[in-house]
Amino acid sequence: MLNGRSAFIYAHPDDETFMSGCLIRQLADEGLKPVLLVATRGDAGNKNGDYAHSSREELAGIRDGEMAEAASILGLDTVEQLGHPDGKLNEVEAHRLALQIVNFANAHDVESLFTFPPDGGNGHPDHIAISLAATLAFQSGKCESVRALYYSMSPGWVSEGRKPDLTIDAAKHWPVKAAALRAHDSQKHAIRRYFGALEDEVPNDRRFEEFVKIQFDIGG
Repeated sequence: MLNGRSAFIYAHPDDETFMSGCLIRQLADEGLKPVLLVATRGDAGNKNGDYAHSSREELAGIRDGEMAEAASILGLDTVEQLGHPDGKLNEVEAHRLALQIVNFANAHDVESLFTFPPDGGNGHPDHIAISLAATLAFQSGKCESVRALYYSMSPGWVSEGRKPDLTIDAAKHWPVKAAALRAHDSQKHAIRRYFGALEDEVPNDRRFEEFVKIQFDIGG
């Protein structure tokens, strides 16, 4: 299993719960103080809940509050928000974003980075952009204490028969993950499409959080 502190590097508030809520809670319960870096405030996501008529700034404030509630539920030690434009993360220069990730990792003495796979998992441009930046940060060798990079399992890899290196059974922490998902109320329609009605038992097709450990020559 993991030792030391892990950083979760994602594009939007709620990505952390969708992709790795159970892992985060498990690490917190083990006293490993997981931390989260979020690249945007999620202010473009006004069609997934009851805030279609809210301004982007209003929605950003709502999502900040939701993120704070979810972070408390999951046991995140720190959440840092970069505030880049939601939906336009691929317009941020990749090495600039990577440097922000390096600085975050070094500030928190992180040993492992977690992020989306290169295809973003679902092709979302913001997911792809944050994955690239986290990869560049890791490959740079400038993350002083980081020893491993993990991607969430891509559906494409599953179809190719690739096996995860780290698997978390969501059944144990499902009540916590469901509560954190509910905290992201502004995204409840998207959550329902992905997880169903958040009933007492984890959906069979969402039973596991799976991650692939990536090997690179770093510092070159």
